[in-house]
Amino acid sequence: MTRNEWLVFDYGEVISARTDKLPALAQRLGVPASEFEPAYWAARSAYDRGCTDLDYWRAVGQRVGVGIDRATSDELTELDILGWSRTEQPALELLETLSETGARMALLSNAPVSFARFAERQDWTRHFRELVFSGDLRLAKPDRAIFDVLMTRIGARPQDCLFVDDRQSNIDGARAAGLRAERWTGASTALTFLRPA
Repeated sequence: MTRNEWLVFDYGEVISARTDKLPALAQRLGVPASEFEPAYWAARSAYDRGCTDLDYWRAVGQRVGVGIDRATSDELTELDILGWSRTEQPALELLETLSETGARMALLSNAPVSFARFAERQDWTRHFRELVFSGDLRLAKPDRAIFDVLMTRIGARPQDCLFVDDRQSNIDGARAAGLRAERWTGASTALTFLRPA
């Protein structure tokens, strides 16, 4: 890539590791992890698109037959954020390397509002000139609309952006919106196409 282009990163399972808190969340609700995990993911799209913490956990709870009050929702949210807060050291080192070369970077993450507010306080965000979270916009990848918002925020043309994500559906959505996109398979391989020329 060239120096006048933008690098756009996903967060979950790119900068962060996959959450390890699903068993603990299931235990908190007193249900088997095998029942909890499908419920957790089934309601996640609405959560990423801006529904409240309480509405999300009540949707999860309804699927597993457990009532959720506000105090329980707050506890589950805190644990969930903790699970997604574990960053991958190789990815952080890559961000540092790219920053040192002057790369212009933005973050585009499908994430609930509560996680977005947590993420904004983390040190790794200093590498990004723009942070875009789906929950704030009530839009989510792979929909074209969220890529259009990103382009407006950073003042760039889609063809001037290289987007990196671990999910093929989001790669496909980015390409449909006119961005160049590469599937994330790890920091060591990503460096080959992310380092500015």
